[in-house]
Amino acid sequence: MLPEKHVGLEIRNLSNLIRRDVEKHAEDLECKPNKGVRGWAIDYFYENRDRDIFQKDFEEKFSIRRSTASNILKLMEKNGLIARESVANDARLKKIVLTEKAIKVHQCILEDIEKREKKLRKGLTDEEIDAFFSIIQKIKSNIQE
Repeated sequence: MLPEKHVGLEIRNLSNLIRRDVEKHAEDLECKPNKGVRGWAIDYFYENRDRDIFQKDFEEKFSIRRSTASNILKLMEKNGLIARESVANDARLKKIVLTEKAIKVHQCILEDIEKREKKLRKGLTDEEIDAFFSIIQKIKSNIQE
């Protein structure tokens, strides 16, 4: 017998709501970082600019498949947001580097992310936030088993 409340459905619904909120507010941003994960990706690459980041790191960070990551990165490259550069120890590997264009929009993206995070955490105590992350980690572990 199935439970009355479905964890997977609620996570999917929450994900859809967040995606819609991101897309709705992206239209209002002056920097127009593009839709969805690309804004988060720019922030991730910016925060890790002191180390080499490869597609595999990107896939793992955002829990996305290789083909999805490849499509996102190709579009970001086409839009002048990233460049892929060879590394000295292995010419087959291409590290992902933000362009000046992406660095310029980073602050705008960061402000949008901070506003959204504040909105998502509104009314939650530190204990509830800690519990949320603990539960999310357990659910992710269950799925990865």
